[in-house]
Amino acid sequence: AAYNKKLGQFQLTGIAPAPQGVPQIEVTFDIDANGIVHVTAKDKGTGKENTIKIQEGSGLSQEEIDRMIKDAEAHAAEDSKRREEAETRNQAESLVYQTEKFVSENEDKVPAEVKTKVEAAIKDAKDALAGTDIAAVKSAVEKLATESQSLGQAIYESQAADTAASGNGSSAAGDDQVVDAEVVDDASERK
Repeated sequence: AAYNKKLGQFQLTGIAPAPQGVPQIEVTFDIDANGIVHVTAKDKGTGKENTIKIQEGSGLSQEEIDRMIKDAEAHAAEDSKRREEAETRNQAESLVYQTEKFVSENEDKVPAEVKTKVEAAIKDAKDALAGTDIAAVKSAVEKLATESQSLGQAIYESQAADTAASGNGSSAAGDDQVVDAEVVDDASERK
């Protein structure tokens, strides 16, 4: 945000409180033939929408605009790196949040050794996020993703074992009957 020029501001209000990552906001930017920017933000869940129109009055001279364009072109690689870093951090924060939530919701279904490994991976990811080394963040995200998959696998194995145990008890009663039947369509026989 430090490198941005503020052109306008509006608020999208009336969005229901929701956990991180749940609300879906669609933002569109349209520039018409006259150089007027139309920005629309719409909450897909509630249908609430707000727009703003940004006209020439941005306070920039043509020389300043040309200078900014040249600066942007000169720093394109640096900006790309900064964007990749931001996306990596966002992905890491999201994975940490989702994994913590999943662990807390399924605490009774997760074996202790798997939970310990996942919590260690979460701690490593949080520590990496606190630093500035993006390679460490990527490594921690990969480790957390792997441990998260083992978490899901452990839960499914636990459920499969529970289902098999309860399934064996019900089939032992011998109440299952197989009925063989044939369906006849009377309408086709009348022709």
